[in-house]
This record gives sequence, structure tokens and C-alpha cells, in this order.
Amino acid sequence: WAPPPVRAVDITPGSFSAPVYADRAVEPSGAGIDPGDAQVPPLVLELSEQLQNAPRHLGIHSGGMVICDRPVIEVCPVEWGRMADRTVLQWDKDDCAASGLVKFDLLGLGMLSALKYCFDFVEAGHGVRYGLHEVPPEDPLVYDMLCAADTVGVFQIESRAQMSTLPRLKPRCFYDLVIEIALIRPGPIQGESVHPYIRRRNGLDPITYPHPKLEKALAKTLGVPLFQEQLMQLAIDAAGCSPSEADQLRRAMGSKRSGERMDAMRDRLYAGMAANGVTGTVADEVYTKIRAFAAFGFAESHSISFAFLVYASSWLKLYHPAAFCAALLNAQPMGFYSPQTLVQDAKRHGVEVRGPDLNASPAQAGLEKPLPGDAMRAGPDLPGGTAPDGTAGRRAQPSYTGPGPEQPAVRLGLSSVRTISLELAQAIVAERDAHGPYTAMAELVRRTGVSAEQVEALATAGAFDCLDLTRRGALWAAEPVAAHRPGQLPVETVDEQAPPPLPEMSEPEQLLADYWATSITRDAYPTALIRDRLDALGVTTSLALRSLPDRTRVVVGGIVTHRQRPATARGIIFVNLEDETGMCNVICDPVIWDRHRRVARESGGLLIRGMLERVDGVVNVVAERIDKLHLGVRASSRDFR
Repeated sequence: WAPPPVRAVDITPGSFSAPVYADRAVEPSGAGIDPGDAQVPPLVLELSEQLQNAPRHLGIHSGGMVICDRPVIEVCPVEWGRMADRTVLQWDKDDCAASGLVKFDLLGLGMLSALKYCFDFVEAGHGVRYGLHEVPPEDPLVYDMLCAADTVGVFQIESRAQMSTLPRLKPRCFYDLVIEIALIRPGPIQGESVHPYIRRRNGLDPITYPHPKLEKALAKTLGVPLFQEQLMQLAIDAAGCSPSEADQLRRAMGSKRSGERMDAMRDRLYAGMAANGVTGTVADEVYTKIRAFAAFGFAESHSISFAFLVYASSWLKLYHPAAFCAALLNAQPMGFYSPQTLVQDAKRHGVEVRGPDLNASPAQAGLEKPLPGDAMRAGPDLPGGTAPDGTAGRRAQPSYTGPGPEQPAVRLGLSSVRTISLELAQAIVAERDAHGPYTAMAELVRRTGVSAEQVEALATAGAFDCLDLTRRGALWAAEPVAAHRPGQLPVETVDEQAPPPLPEMSEPEQLLADYWATSITRDAYPTALIRDRLDALGVTTSLALRSLPDRTRVVVGGIVTHRQRPATARGIIFVNLEDETGMCNVICDPVIWDRHRRVARESGGLLIRGMLERVDGVVNVVAERIDKLHLGVRASSRDFR
């Protein structure tokens, strides 16, 4: 027995349908099945055809909401959700829209939290309260920063692809940010809109239109389609579609099965274009642009709202880098970069970062006024820096020289220490605020009940320096003092009263301790401690790459922060390396990547030999050989596909 074939239902506006199955056959060869194999029953292929594109599972949209003019149970079947007192519609978003329900998809953007935290820090430190609508608009210094691709931590434009585009696009006004947001998306990339737009923007190519009928829709983007609204207008102007049909096109572009739904509209678009005199290669070009947006393109309204957050976060990074860094740390996990990279970037901008302190740290990252003489304290490992005593050293940090006010120091929170949850950190701080500072390690245990593992983590992070204990001394006493429990008499152990004369941790040992305890090296970057060895190997720093001429063969090395293999890059892998002076982008073609696959994928640090490429101020290294760089720390990267 075989069930009758089920086909997709044609959707018309205002009607209800549930398009579950596709209306075209599965290609058995594409699934590795030989239709002529006697061991493959015909029923298997027939059932597979019917199940193609069926929903694979039931899920709940975490930010989806609907509004109805009557009890929603009268319109749509409702069931209880797994969360208490939460109900869920039994329809998907397409069915809700077809039935006339007003639906909202609420985005949970970590940057909104970070901006709120940053505004709070600025108000506490400078007495000025900003809101999103109160950030000074169109500041030329902000656009100078963006043109230099100084955007680590900035909303949406911190990826390597965006940072490579900014110096070429050269944004000078708000709408340029709207363009930048929409440009680096799978739709414009697959529709081959990125390079034509940039070349036209820079006057290298003339502004042309495939057909006079398309100028109305494409004039504001120099003849290159970038937004969903433009594609809808193209369908109206070129193919004579009605607004209702253009809306169906918009829905097709946003559907998870957008490719099939776009193909289903192909004949209608070509027929309409032919009736309007748009034929041949012009018609093919228009359809290719529309079809590419099925891979995901932004609506202009969406891009405008995102650009608003881009500008606000850029302004805060420029004028209040300390508050911006602390806010990003408190909003984790979010964004493109790890806390380690965010801290190193803040230090390169003249911000001092202090470690967790039992009696000074808040639960999360906070700000502190700089101490007298702190302008040149341990910092971003800039070569050739000068310490307060006049000596040269890689840990010297210049004071903040940006356009904003004097910057406070960032103090890491207790929750940045491994094993210390935010709830425990808040309890430690609340106890300290209520009953005074902690005077001994055992007192911390008796007042908060922390475990031996947590005491050791705090000791490794240097949180007991305020008790005049060295890290080794605190680690020596950690296990004995952890035997104290809340309610016991305050009797100090012999180990805590008089730890043996233990040697101080060396700088590399402190770096390893910081990285193990907090994943952040606040005093020195790992590559700074082996710079002499790297120099002997001929390794060029990320900062020095900017001054080298094009087509220079170089060796670069550092910690891998990202590995990316975008679906639109034809197999190219992008690797981001960071050293004490900054970051560099490495381009690996599939042949080189496969040749060094194991080292390239598994190593936390890499040495890469390749050719430097400089195009419009953007510097990349094209890899030719990849080797492992031994750093002494177990670094992890954020990898994307």
C-alpha cells in the first residue's frame, strides 16, 4: 500500500494553507540512491518524494508574538507551552500571516543591553545621561574611525568582511551605514552587488541601469539592488506585478524554502518582463538579482534600524572606550569577539584594565577612577613603549589620547573568574557591602560558603592581592581555609597566618594564571612574551603589516580568534590572527587549507607564511604555508561556517 501523492497548495492572499510537501520529485542520484538497484523498493522513493521539505520538528519561536482583535483561541488552535503559564499557537508563521494575524518577531540583541549598561556607566562617571536618541549625530570623527575599520565590538560591522569593506566604502553619513549593513549579506553577495556598488561609489565605474524602467527603484543605490523593497519595486516596474504579487515575492524571499518558491514565480516574472519590453540578458539579470535575494537580503527599514545601533555603539567606542569595554563584558555572550580580544582592543586605545579584586570588584565589570601615576601602567604591550621609570618595555601603555574625557580604569568583576557564577559573585559583593570588607581568606569562606575549588580560582586570578597575599601564598592557603564553613568560630589556620616564603610568579606564570582563571590576560598578551623568538623567525607584527608594500612575502603569527568558511566564499577560509599589536586577516584557499588541515583546524596559535595583499587600504595575507605556534596557553577560537 502507498498513500496518495500530496502536493503543495497554491497560496493566495488571505487564504489559509499548510504547504507541507514539495511539488517536484526528489532526485535519487542526488541522495546517493541508484533507482535501478533492485534492493531499493519503489515505495521508498515514492515516500521520500512525499516527505521532501516536510517539517523536521516542532519548535517554538523564542521571540514570536501575535496580536488579535479577539481571544486568539477563537482564531487559531492553542496549546500549553513547556514554560509555566505560556501558551503556543499550533500554526507556523506563514499560516499566521495568511490568516490575518499580526505577528512580531522580537530580536534579542545583546548590543541593546550593552548600550544600556554603557549609558549607565557614562552617567555614573560623568553625570551626563544619554539615550539612543540623544547620541550626537553625524560626528565626522566617528566616520573617520569607521573608515579606518576600527570597529572591534561595534554592532554588526565588526566582522572581518565588514572591516574589509569599510575602508573601501568610506562611509561619511548615516545612510552610508545603512548601505554597509545591507551590502555584506548573502543576498547581495550572491547577486554580485558588492563590488559593482563599491566601484560605482568610488567613481571607478559609471552608474548605469539595466533598463530605463529600473532607474526609479535603483537610483538611490547607484543602480545596484541592495534591499528587499527594491526587489519588490523591480517586480512591479519590470514585470508588471501587482503590489499583492510583489508581497508574495517578499514572502518567498523570506521563506526557508525560498529557492523553490522563487522558482515557482519564475514564469510569472519572465512573462511580465516580456510584456514590458524587458527581455534577453536584461531579463536574466533582473531575475538573477531577485533570485539571489532568496539567499537572504535585508529590508531597508531593517537596515536603517541596525545602522542606528551601529552609529550609537561607534560613538560610545570613540568617546567612552572604557565604559564601552565594561558594557560589552557585562553583556556577554554576544558579538563576534571574545572578552580577551575586547580587552586587548580597549588597552590599545589607552584604557587600563585591572584584574578581579575581592574587596574592589563588583559582581560584573565596573569602572574605577585611575590612580595617581597610573597613566603608564601595564597595558597593551606596545613595542617601544616607556614605563613610568623611563625604561622601555613591552608592557608600557600610553594614556588615553582620544577625543573623549579622561577615561577611568576597567575593573574585572568577580564573575569573570572561573567557577564563580554571577549569583555567587553578587552574594559575595552583597555580603561585603552589608558587613564590611573581607580581611582574610577564611573569613570569605565563613561569610559566603565558597568551596575549595572557588577559593583556588580566586587565588589564581589574584583576587586576594588586597589581603597582602601573593598568588602562590593564596594558593598555598586555599585548601586549608576552605575547610572553614559558615557558622564556625573565626580561627585562622596556621597556613594562612604564616605561609612559607614562596617565590613570586614570573610574568609568564602570571599570564598563564590570568588566562586560566579569567580567559583574559590583562597585563601582557601571550605573543608579547615570545616576541624575541618570533623576531628571530622573521615574524611581522600585525601593526607593521600596515606599512609594508603590496606583494610582500611575509610571515605572521598569533592566536587564532576566528575561522570562517562562508557559504558564499567558494570554499575560501578566513583566519583571524591576533598578536599584541592588533589583528590581521589571513585568506586560505581550499588547496592550502586541505594541505595543512589538521594544524590549521586544531591549533590555537599559528605561524603563516604568505603574500601580503593591499587593496584600497585593506591589508590581507594570502596563505602559502601554515605551521603551529606554541604559545603555552590553550587558546580557543570562535569558528563560523
